Amino acid sequence: MEEQGKAAGKLPYPKAVGFIVTNEFCERFSYYGMRAILSLYLRDKLGYSDNGATVVYHTFTMFAYFFPLMGAMIADGWLGRFRTIFYLSLVYASGSVLISLTAMPPINLPQMEFTIIALLLIAFGTGGIKPCVSAFGGDQFKLPEQERYLGYFFSLFYFAINAGSLISTFLTPILRADVHCFGDNDCYSLAFGIPGILMVISIVFFVAGKRLYIIKQPAGNVLGKVSTCIGHAIVQSCKSKEKRKHWLDHASGKYDTELIEDIKSLLRVLVLFIPLPVFWALFDQQGSRWTFQADRMDQDIGSWTLKADQMQVLNPLLILVFIPLFEVAIYPFLTWTKLIRKPLHKMIWGGILAAAAFVISGIVELNLLPTYGTPVSEGLAQLRIYNGFDCNFTLTLQNHTKHFNETENFLITPLGMFEKLDIEAEHSIELPYSLSGQGNANCSNIVYKGSFMLEEKKANSFFITTDMMYNFTDNNDKAIDGVNVRFLSNVHGFLPIQIYDRKKNRTVFRVMTDDTFQKSIGKGTYDVIVNEQTVLESFQFMSGAVYTFNVYGAPDGRYLINAHTITPPNSIHILWLVPQYVVMTMGEVMFSVTGLEFSFTQAPASMKSVLQSVWLLTVAFGNLIVVLIVEGNFLDAQWKEFFLFAGLMLVDMFIFMAMAFRYKYVELRSSVEQLPVEEIRLPDKPSKNN
Repeated sequence: MEEQGKAAGKLPYPKAVGFIVTNEFCERFSYYGMRAILSLYLRDKLGYSDNGATVVYHTFTMFAYFFPLMGAMIADGWLGRFRTIFYLSLVYASGSVLISLTAMPPINLPQMEFTIIALLLIAFGTGGIKPCVSAFGGDQFKLPEQERYLGYFFSLFYFAINAGSLISTFLTPILRADVHCFGDNDCYSLAFGIPGILMVISIVFFVAGKRLYIIKQPAGNVLGKVSTCIGHAIVQSCKSKEKRKHWLDHASGKYDTELIEDIKSLLRVLVLFIPLPVFWALFDQQGSRWTFQADRMDQDIGSWTLKADQMQVLNPLLILVFIPLFEVAIYPFLTWTKLIRKPLHKMIWGGILAAAAFVISGIVELNLLPTYGTPVSEGLAQLRIYNGFDCNFTLTLQNHTKHFNETENFLITPLGMFEKLDIEAEHSIELPYSLSGQGNANCSNIVYKGSFMLEEKKANSFFITTDMMYNFTDNNDKAIDGVNVRFLSNVHGFLPIQIYDRKKNRTVFRVMTDDTFQKSIGKGTYDVIVNEQTVLESFQFMSGAVYTFNVYGAPDGRYLINAHTITPPNSIHILWLVPQYVVMTMGEVMFSVTGLEFSFTQAPASMKSVLQSVWLLTVAFGNLIVVLIVEGNFLDAQWKEFFLFAGLMLVDMFIFMAMAFRYKYVELRSSVEQLPVEEIRLPDKPSKNN
């Protein structure tokens, strides 16, 4: 080691490393920044449901972890690492720019189609360069003379990745929500555009260092050799009647013994990979299901708002805290208590912690249910009747004995509301009624008779006015990123209604009395003004709520108003999600970091690049599991899905435990100094080579 240190001292530190590290920082900023806001963009701008957005999000992530196989084969068998990184980065950047342009309303591109194309380009680009960049950085060092320098490089490389992830995951949600552009209350085009610009900058830095790079020629497609050897062995074992000690020995006529033995060792490890995708199925829902969960919670922390997609910053932040903490304190304690004895034991506990995180998220979801209001359900119809007068109305409903007596009367108070949200209906139902006003002269002669036509799975709503029963369909879904409001006005003439911010002396919303459509505004405390007359002072419009305001123009010139909360506001605080993020990140450290270390020490030196590609493939299959379960749509509540994933993880860990206790560990057969440069690599993120 002393001689190596002296030799390293004679060799300058490769200047090319600065370009590679800067390139990686920008690329990781681009990827994590785009992905942080992706699920909300799919739902809020492209019109996907929560399930639809989840499917697209996890399909994108699945491809991002499938394409590293192609990237490795292209680099090793055809283009080499430099050209592979350069060409696929251009593909990556074009996707990043395209998704930003697609999010700009004035350009008017077909949003859904072009977004999918952009995501495919990004997935191919990020996946293709994933197995190449760290190895290309390792190519710049001469081993074993610069082994110590190589260690410094990977530390710097690791820091750049986490810095890019942390900054972008924190920043892009701010650009999304706090910047307003093109007349919207958000700016997705800028939130996607900044990561796109960083991706272009990453290419500029990468190319700028070309004259300093050590560029090695393709070394041959190891993954291809392994695949063809296994395929040949399978074919020969089916054809041959000769019994061999191992089925791979049937390939000995075409492939050398050393390759066959290395593949045998590789397969011993790969068998243990079979249960691993379930962990990633849970882990990657931080960017989809957990983000949607956070979006329905109270996000205010004092005067600051912690946005739903910003919660994802907890993962890389906690990773930096937990890795040294586990090494210094937690692992020694668990070893002392004999809860862990082997590396695979750590992975088992990591999986159990992931299941525990989803149990916690399920409990949080159960507590959130009352804040979701009463969503429309299959087999049921909802009925709401809004009173547009300052007097009582008597509602008589008949001939629907499952919910009402033969004839039953209900009182609707002045500017009040009647609601029945669980009327059994198959397709539609006809509900006879009569309405009669009581009290003052303006109401006593108003009588309506007829039948309500109620449709299944709809919030059927009616508004009592002077001339007619106005009917419409309510939208009582929880408001996203603000407040949903609707004004129902029984006012003569077309008069302006304003929602006015007294502190900032500005009108945040303006509508005419004949406009009864539901609108979205930002949360806050505002005055409501009708025709320059303040009818409601300092009303608190709370995030996530849906309000309907009944407005009446009295004969004496006054305007009366009453607010109805159709869907409750977000009342469970977003910080209640912190425990599940903490537990999941602890599970990640024990599962992922340990899994990479275990795999690298147990596989032959010549097979480590293959093993890394298959490790990434387990992430792809994990996201496929999410897609299949969500597309199956056999659960009618999100909390049930969370508990289902927790149960799957526990069953999976029992299977993995049985495999782990039967596994026979092999001694490390080669030291780091003996490994090829391309095998000495850290994960892009300490979790999963992300």
